[in-house]
Amino acid sequence: MGMSDAIEHAGQWLKDADGLLITAGAGMGVDSGLPDFRGTEGLWRAYPALGTAGIRFEEIASPQSSRSDPAFAWSFYGHRLDLYRRTQPHRGFDILRGWATKMPRGAFVFTSNVDRHFQKAGFSKDRVAECHGSIHRLQCVDECSQRTWPADDVVPVLDERNFRLSSPVPKCPSCGAVARPNILMFNDSHWIEDRTNRQIRHLESWIAQCQKVVAVEVGAGRAIPTVRRFGEHYADRLIRINPREFKVREDHGIGIAGGALDSLDQIERLTQTPQED
Repeated sequence: MGMSDAIEHAGQWLKDADGLLITAGAGMGVDSGLPDFRGTEGLWRAYPALGTAGIRFEEIASPQSSRSDPAFAWSFYGHRLDLYRRTQPHRGFDILRGWATKMPRGAFVFTSNVDRHFQKAGFSKDRVAECHGSIHRLQCVDECSQRTWPADDVVPVLDERNFRLSSPVPKCPSCGAVARPNILMFNDSHWIEDRTNRQIRHLESWIAQCQKVVAVEVGAGRAIPTVRRFGEHYADRLIRINPREFKVREDHGIGIAGGALDSLDQIERLTQTPQED
């Protein structure tokens, strides 16, 4: 199937559906100016100090880093928290939200992104499932309880030359231990997942109410396939948007080779164009 045919089919599927399942990975945020950390080189381009020290993503994004050197771990997470707060979601989010308003059951988001940009773009927080948690919430590194709390009071100040947090390290309000983001990290058996589990149960309940779900998967890679598998399992039809890893079974979906904003914009233009009889 050629690209123009794929986009035309995608537009028709969206018109036929009663519910929109949006499944999104890191590639969704690239057009907003966010790094996707594709491979070690991607991380080191975003954080040259980590490249100089030869530190891989799996090392900095780990519970052990938060325990052994919290000022170092929070230099990474503090920078990301500030970046996500400052960055505005691109117009592709609005396109997706517009499609959802035309469907009887609306939309639900399943995303591995921790940036909260779907909520920032106007999606209801009750219609977003964050399968890897959120950087905007914290938990105790010692798990003194199953409590998580907002990171609203964290205002990170970084010593970028030495790549360390120069402001105070966030602390658990219950026991005074170090706080870490409520994010699923690498080799992480300490992540408090209660909030995410509630979100996913709500999402599954929504899916059960739909008759014909179409999934639009954007920027989800195969390295960590959680997002891809969720859409493949639950959607009646799947539209996969990815610059490189766009292939999908023809009997189940459509693959569109492209970035998030450009691909969504092409589908949007087609659906807004009157079709000849």
